[in-house]
Amino acid sequence: MLRISHWAIITRSFTKSVKRPQPLRLYPPKTKYKHSYVHGPSDRPLLGLNVGQVIDEAAEKYGDREGAVFVHQGIRKSFYQLKEEANILAAGLICIGLKRGDRIGIWGPNSYEWLLTQYAAAKAGLVLVNVNPAYQPNELLYCINKVEMAALVTAESFKFQHYYELISSVVPEIEHSSPGEIQSKHAPSLKSVIMISDVEHRGTFKFSDLLLSSSKDLLSQVETVQKKVQFDEPANIQFTSGTTGYPKGATLSHHNIVNNAYLFGFRIGYHEQEHRICLPNPLYHCFGCVAGSLAGPLHGAALIVPSSGFNPEKALEAIHTERCTSLYGTPTMFVDMIHAFDLSNAKFDVSSLSTGAMAGAPCPEELVKGVINKLHMRDFIVMYGMTETSPVSLQCFNSDPPEVKSTTVGYPTEHVEIKIVNEEGEITPINTAGEICVRGHCNMLYYWNDEDKTKEIIAEDRWLKTGDIGVIDENGYGQIVGRVKDMIIRGGENIYPREIEEFLYTHPEVMEAHVCGVPDERMGEEVCAWIRLTRNSSTTEEILRNYCNHKISHFKIPRYWFFTDEFPKTVTGKIQKYKMKEISIKHFDLNQ
Repeated sequence: MLRISHWAIITRSFTKSVKRPQPLRLYPPKTKYKHSYVHGPSDRPLLGLNVGQVIDEAAEKYGDREGAVFVHQGIRKSFYQLKEEANILAAGLICIGLKRGDRIGIWGPNSYEWLLTQYAAAKAGLVLVNVNPAYQPNELLYCINKVEMAALVTAESFKFQHYYELISSVVPEIEHSSPGEIQSKHAPSLKSVIMISDVEHRGTFKFSDLLLSSSKDLLSQVETVQKKVQFDEPANIQFTSGTTGYPKGATLSHHNIVNNAYLFGFRIGYHEQEHRICLPNPLYHCFGCVAGSLAGPLHGAALIVPSSGFNPEKALEAIHTERCTSLYGTPTMFVDMIHAFDLSNAKFDVSSLSTGAMAGAPCPEELVKGVINKLHMRDFIVMYGMTETSPVSLQCFNSDPPEVKSTTVGYPTEHVEIKIVNEEGEITPINTAGEICVRGHCNMLYYWNDEDKTKEIIAEDRWLKTGDIGVIDENGYGQIVGRVKDMIIRGGENIYPREIEEFLYTHPEVMEAHVCGVPDERMGEEVCAWIRLTRNSSTTEEILRNYCNHKISHFKIPRYWFFTDEFPKTVTGKIQKYKMKEISIKHFDLNQ
């Protein structure tokens, strides 16, 4: 059983000379497993709080300590200010007619207004709907109607997106409506659009005006509503990537996301000292709005957001100027940040870093080494999860040695069960590949208004099927082999892209490698490798093919090689292998 010390609160009557004991670092149990089932044990109870209560407790505990910094906006807020302004915005949302249980969308890049909307929505008893900043009009309309969105908070623009124009293209009635009184033929539930803008837009509220519309009575209503919100109620709807069919609305409860952020914080080490988290990830994604915006207030850590969208140089600059101690990112983000660091000629001092988290895709061994050696993140963790598990279900301990961090995705989160099953649904022996299944407080409630899809992923016994193939070793640590749908079957041989990717990363001039399967008339499928080389590299397909010979099985050596500087990605930085496959088929003329 994992034992965790609970230090007594030292009262203010003690003198400053009293030396406070250091919190005990977390370590995995020393159990040796024979079967692929592991439960994350804990003496730490789950929290029974809603998100609004988390913000209130943070203000009470940490007060004037810096809680959020949005570098690109020049905004700094203490935990107390976050609470007060979230209450004011919640009052404004109630003032325009939103009621407990209504869905409110948030559409735009990283901003202080995004974070404040997340907190305020929870305080007003609303369900926050994260809308992908890259969505086009039809995708937006689908999301609005799927969850019957009552209101939408949106930015003015991001990159090439001009949000009011996009909204007007699917809800043209907005241009002839009074704010809060939209009557749309195509989106009948949508009544209010709130623009994060200084410009007046027809038919919309200005975000800043909502912050001026609170009153003593409305603030009292916020307090009343917040007390009534139960932690098992929906707090957040996040749409899946929609790689096959329409996106599904993963519905997460307050209990899901609060406890996921809370337990993640202990595993990464936020209880050991005061931390400053650099978040280059998008807030709209589960990584950002749980491990970022909630882990901070739960553990008194400041959230530092360097830019509206991911920019490796801006992230490094924020670490340098804000003395960040923790850094988040997907593997691709870390590749880009290390590359930018190498090119900076020691311009950025990142020595303040000690920890952080990498997730969202397989984390190659060479990249893990680079994060530790170049970014000083000795205590960083690798973790695994998905939106439907809100998001983390497996994660390393910060005390794990580098070789564990470079070869596994860690041990189950506290109170979470993990099992590996074969095609018949039977638990496999250790070190035997199968589908990863998860059960625990992290599992979503359901897919919004989609009972059939919910039943496909969550069984009556509450085990959630991830669609990922993995193994569990004798120490209870997991490894990801690949996706069920990404597995390549070549002439009857099962090939997992992750294994080939890991090997290709060992070549000194391979900066990034991703593998997919492409159709082949004779073998069924063949292996195709996408390669991003280091700067000024002269490496060729022949060199890489020879590098593979006699080091990996002949049937795993890619038949097709695609050299590129860009990979198809989601907004969150995840590699879209289905798009890789489509492009490869066209490039190599494999349509037959």
